[in-house]
Amino acid sequence: MNIAVVLYTSDLRLHDHPPLRAALSSCDRVVPFFVRDRAIEASGFPAPNRQAFLADCLADLDAGLRERGGRLVVRSGDVVAEVCALVQEADADEVHMAAGVSAYAHAREERLRTALEAQGRRLYVHDTVVTAVAPGAVLPAGSDHFAVFTPYLRRWSDLPLRAPAPAPRAVPVPPDIGSEPLPSRGDVTGTSPGLARGGEREARRLLTHWLRAGITRYEDVHDDLAGDATSRLSPHLHFGTLSAAEAVHRSRAAGGSGAEAFVRQLCWRDFHHQVLAARPAAVTEDYRPRQDRWRTGSAAEEEILAWKEGRTGYPVVDAAMRQLAHEGWMHNRGRLLAASFLAKTLYVDWRTGARHFLELLVDGDLANNQLNWQWVAGTGTDTRPNRVLNPVRQGLRYDPEGRYVHRWVPELAGLAAPRVHEPWRLTGLERARYDYPEPVVELADGLDRFRRGRDGE
Repeated sequence: MNIAVVLYTSDLRLHDHPPLRAALSSCDRVVPFFVRDRAIEASGFPAPNRQAFLADCLADLDAGLRERGGRLVVRSGDVVAEVCALVQEADADEVHMAAGVSAYAHAREERLRTALEAQGRRLYVHDTVVTAVAPGAVLPAGSDHFAVFTPYLRRWSDLPLRAPAPAPRAVPVPPDIGSEPLPSRGDVTGTSPGLARGGEREARRLLTHWLRAGITRYEDVHDDLAGDATSRLSPHLHFGTLSAAEAVHRSRAAGGSGAEAFVRQLCWRDFHHQVLAARPAAVTEDYRPRQDRWRTGSAAEEEILAWKEGRTGYPVVDAAMRQLAHEGWMHNRGRLLAASFLAKTLYVDWRTGARHFLELLVDGDLANNQLNWQWVAGTGTDTRPNRVLNPVRQGLRYDPEGRYVHRWVPELAGLAAPRVHEPWRLTGLERARYDYPEPVVELADGLDRFRRGRDGE
C-alpha cells in the first residue's frame, strides 16, 4: 500500500488543490498534515488575528476531510523534522506541498527536499496553488521578473490557466497516525472584536455571494469607502481557503467590466508574488532605493503613535486605522490613504507602517503587504514615486457624504460633509462641541518634509 503526505501551508482547502489530487492519484492513502511551525511562531508573524483565523481554517479543513473519510493531522515543531518523522511513522513514499515565494518558503522546500532524499523519499512541489499564475511563468526579455504591472497584466491575461478541480469525494487516511488537538479560536487572546470567520466553507459562501451580488458593480464602487463594496476575500486568498485560479475562472465567467476590474486586482496579487519570488529581500529592503532620510526621534514617535491609534486629526485616515484595529481588515482605499499619510506626509519609514499592519491584518501577506507599502512609499514598483495622496481630497472624493468617517470616528458623527473632512476649520465654539484632536502636522509641512528628505537636505 502506497502512502503520501500532503503538507498544508497556506493552502487550507479541499477544492482545487493540486497537491492533494496528485497524492490521491499516485497513492492508496494520504496523510493531510499541518505543522504549527515553531520558527514562524518565534518570528512573531502569527499575530492574534491570523492565529484565530487559522484556527477556524484548520477546524473547517478537518471537518471537510472527515466528511470524506479522512482527518487532518496537526503537530508542532520544526517543519522538516516533523515531516520526516511522520514519513517514517506512516512509511510514506512521497510528500506533496504548494510552492511558496518568500525566502523562508524557498529555504524550507530545499531543506525538506534534502532531508527526504536522504531517507529515499521524494518531495513534489506544486505551482499555481497559492497564485493563479506561477511566479516566473511569464518573464520579460532579459529579466527574472516584471518590475512594472501593466506589461505583466497583458502577459498574465493571455496565459491559459489550468482548469479548477473539484474537491475529492474520498480522502482515505491511515488510521493509526497520531495528532495534536486542533487549535481553537477561543484559545487566542488579543484579537480584533470584529474579526471575520475563517474556513473554506465561509470562503466559498463569500465567493458565491460576491459573484451573484457584488462583482457587477465593482468597477464603479470599489473605491467607495462607506459602501464597503469589495469582496472581503483577501483573508481567504492569504490562507488558501480559496483558490486564486478558481476565483479568476469564476470571475471571468461572470463577465462584464466589474469582473474585469476584479480580475485585475487578482493579477496585482500574482504580480507582487512574482516580484517577491525574484527579490525576496524586498520584505525589508527598498526595492528601488530613493536615499530617503526617514524621520526619527521623539516627535516622529509621537506622530507614529497617533497614527496607530487613529487620532492624527485627519478624519479619513483615523477612520481607516480604527477600522483596522476593530476588524483586523481595512478597505483597500483606506490602506492607500493610511500608508501615504505615514510615509509621505509624516515621512516615516514604510517598514514601521508595514510592521503595524502585519500585527493586525488578518490577510497580512508578506508579498502584498510589503510591496504595497513600498509602492505607496515610492521605493517599490510605482512608476510615480513622488505621488502623495492628500487625505482631505481623498476623503471628499471617496467618502463624499462622510459616512465612513461617521462610522469609525463617532465623535464627529454630528458633523456633516464636507466639513467633516476638515474639522480644524470649525470656529472655536463649534470645535468645542467635538472631542477630536488637532492635526499632527499641516499638509504643506508634511509635503515639505517629504521633498527635503528625498532631496537629501
